[in-house]
This record gives sequence, C-alpha cells and structure tokens, in this order.
Amino acid sequence: MEDTVVETALGSIRGEICEDVRGGRFYSFTGIPYGKPPVGELRFKAPVPAEPWNGIRDGTKMGHQAIQGNVLSGEMVGSEDCLNLNVYTPHVSRDSLNCNKKPVMVFIHGGGFLSGSNGKDMYGPEIIISGGVVLVVINYRLGIFGFLSLEDPSLGVPGNAAFKDMVLALKWVQTNISKFCGDPTNVTIFGNSAGAAAVHFLMLSPMAKGLFHKAICQSGSALSSWAYGMNNGEIMARQMGISYSDEKQILDSLLKASVEELFKAQEAIDKETIKANRFRFIGAVVEDSKTDGELFLTQHPVETLLSGNYNKVPFLVGYNSGDGMIFDSLVPPEENDIYWIDKEYNVPGLLYLKKGSALSKTLGDEIVRYYFGTGKISRETHLKELYNITTDNSFLRGILYSVQNHGGSSATPVYMYKMSLETNLNFYKAILSIELPGVCHADEIGYLFSTFLTETPSPGTVEDTAQRRFVRMWTNFAKFANPTPCRDPLLENVIWTPAVCRDNIPYLDISANLVMRRNPEPDRMKFWKKVYSNGRLVSKL
Repeated sequence: MEDTVVETALGSIRGEICEDVRGGRFYSFTGIPYGKPPVGELRFKAPVPAEPWNGIRDGTKMGHQAIQGNVLSGEMVGSEDCLNLNVYTPHVSRDSLNCNKKPVMVFIHGGGFLSGSNGKDMYGPEIIISGGVVLVVINYRLGIFGFLSLEDPSLGVPGNAAFKDMVLALKWVQTNISKFCGDPTNVTIFGNSAGAAAVHFLMLSPMAKGLFHKAICQSGSALSSWAYGMNNGEIMARQMGISYSDEKQILDSLLKASVEELFKAQEAIDKETIKANRFRFIGAVVEDSKTDGELFLTQHPVETLLSGNYNKVPFLVGYNSGDGMIFDSLVPPEENDIYWIDKEYNVPGLLYLKKGSALSKTLGDEIVRYYFGTGKISRETHLKELYNITTDNSFLRGILYSVQNHGGSSATPVYMYKMSLETNLNFYKAILSIELPGVCHADEIGYLFSTFLTETPSPGTVEDTAQRRFVRMWTNFAKFANPTPCRDPLLENVIWTPAVCRDNIPYLDISANLVMRRNPEPDRMKFWKKVYSNGRLVSKL
C-alpha cells in the first residue's frame, strides 16, 4: 500500500488517495487542527495555535464544523472545536524540499458569517484540484463565537476573532504546506460571499501581510455593508436577559452560557438585521488600539483602501448577474414589501446615516423611486426590479468600487468578471424556483467544486466546458497572476484585460461564450455613485 503519511510541524497525519473529475489521482488530508479548541477561557478570544499530537493522526475523517443552524431544520449543529482545515494535493513526497511544489489555493467559505463549513459535501476538491494546484479549505468560528465585540479593551475581546482564525490558518499554511508539495511563496486566497468579504478584509489587514500573494473575491467585498458588525455585547445581554453593570459582567455571563443559549440568542437577533443593507450585529469591526495583542483592523477598511496602505497583490473579483436573488432565501416573499414600504432599508450602512434622519429618508425615497417607479409596487409586478436592487446594493456596487480603487492605487493587476452563464450547475436558483433570467448568488460554486447538489457533467456538454474554463482561469491566476496568460482555445483565445484606472472598467462576461465588455450596469452604477456621494467615507472612493 502506498504511504500517505505526511509529517507536519505538529505531528504525522495519514490521508487517503482519491480521484479527480479528469481521472487523475490526488491525496486528501482532512480535519487537520490549526488552532486549539476555542473553549472555556479561550471562547471569543483570538485563536491559539494547535498543540502537537503523538502518533499518526487519522486524516480521512472530516473535522467538526462551527456552531450553526442546520440548513433544513434550523436546529443547532456543530462544535466550538472547529478550527481545522483540509488539504488536497496532487503529490506527496518524503523529500518535501525537492518535490515539485505546486501553487496553493486557500478557500474561505461563505454563509453570511453564520453558516457553512469546509465539508466535502459543498466544497469537494475533485474539480479544481484537476488544475494542478494544492487546495486548502478552512473552517473558522461563526456567529457570536467568532464575532463577539466588546468596547472595553481590557477584556481582550475587541472582535474579529473569526478573521484571526483565518490568519492563523494562513500561518499554518506557511509553516506546513511544503510538506504537502505546496509552494508557500505562491498562495492565493479565494472565497465566496462572506468568504469573499473575508478575503478582501485580509487584503486590507496589516495582520495578514505576507501570508498570501494573490486574492480572488467571488460575489463579496469589504465594501458591502452586510459584512460589517458592531459592538454587540449589550445586544446579546438584552436578548438573553442578562443583568449587568459593565461589559465584564456581560463577558463573564457569556463565558458561562451554554452554546445552545448563545445560538438561540444570535438567531433571534439576526432574523431582523439580515434583511437590511445596514450593518448587522456580527461582522467586521475596527478594534480599539488599546487592546493587548495583534489587531486585525486598526482603522476603517474604507480609510485603509483610500490610503493605499494595504496588501497589494494581484486581485480577481466579480459578481453573478442575479446575486440579489439570494434574498429569497433570507426574506420570506410575503415580507418583500419592506423594501418599498420601509424605504430606508435600502440605505447602505456604509453611509453612516441615522435611520429616520432627513437625508436617510430622502435617499430611501430616491432609491425606491429609481428602481420601482411611483406606481403601485408588488413582488408580482416588480420582481426583476427587486432582484436588481438587491444585486446592486448588496454586491455589485461594492465590488465595482473595489475594482476602481484597487486599479487606481495598486501596480498589481485587477481583473473583474460578471458571471451570467445559466446551466444545470446553477443549483441555488433551482432550489429557490426562480424563473427570471440571471445567475443567483453562489451559483458559480458548482463550476469550481463538487457538491451534493450537482452532478459531474458528461464530456462535451456546456457544463463540462464551463467547468474546465473556470478551473483553467482560476488556476492560471493562482499560477501566473493572470487568468489568461496566453491565447487558449479552451478560453476562446480571449485575453482578459485588467483594470488600470478608475473609469472605463473592463470585465469578462462569463456566459456561454467569454466576452470582454466595459462598465457593468453603467446607468444603475451611475445612480449609486450619486447615492454614495452622501457618505462621509465612501464619497471619497
């Protein structure tokens, strides 16, 4: 039997041999701990590196997922002991110094910072591993466990613990990935949705400097209001009926609370905040500089982007044409009228306008009038407009801002795409039973990963060709910092042009054909530029 044992810095781990979609062989190592279980006094705190183990660890079983609600039942599943990652590699070698090291791609899953995992059921490696890379898929803490944020710096819980989990995982990659024939000097981080926002925050964080060399954001950015949180200790205390006179009492109570109690409270709080494009109670926060330890965000990410003082690496970022369709899974159709009745729900949190203020009301009126007109509004008559407003407001505008500003302040290339291809691999739109044209949020996942919702396409089908194209472009970027380094018949000999300035943005339309275009949704984006001109930060973007 072929030896599948790899010696990491923490101990030996045994994997298994698997087969990719092209019939190639790869090696799988799952459930590898990179951090100590964040339990007891470590709950809510920055992660601590995992401890060494004795003997040979079984790397054929999945690690625990983070605490979250079951997708179907909503019941709590998972464990606080969730800081683990999976490694998939085309090669292993006892001589890791001289093996043919491959580019490394580290994937950060989405799920609104409340759900998701590195499980093979959604992020099976069989597709992207065929592109000749080493793939790492990580878990991180979710919900209040990863995003409790207290104002008192002496308590050591400033927020962003989940992002610090990601940093620790990237440090593990730097230390260990060469043992799996991966190149620690060529690491690409990529993610979808909340995972994409996390990738962008990592680009803007001084804590992550030097830990990666390229970045891909799929339908998310640090310029989406939904990616931001707030100091939320008192919110949790009120929801849980905790009596307190200061944040220390709150923290003491939350440390003693059961995971079930914490989960129940966060679910009740998030049920309302997820609807709006304002800040949620979990997400990224700027940390108090007086807090002991290394900080993830030392100033507002918008200020960091404007300063140009961030991790300047080649950047590939884009969106799905109907990203906003995902809100059908978040806001019940019978409650859709909140978007045109409570018009201020559409005012982005990044404008920092107090709800109920004259300007907030004015902008809410303008947004609703622009998308829905002045007549009678209903889901039945304005469904396309509803999907447009949620796509633009929650995804596209922030992504386009990101492209414009990275392209204008960095010498490294910035590539933008629009995913408009509709095939049988677009599983989320099918689940939501949406019939209008457009590609739903997360529907690019089936072109990069094996999922329990998608089947392996037959050779020569449009799905097969599309998967091959996605893998070719994404892994080309990881290898060469360019998704189309040369003319390639599979890619229809298209050369993907990077954005080099703030205006006249080129983007690749990924449809049945690959076509270079300019300026996505120009009229709608011109409108949002006017809306954002009212913000104290984003008006400068």
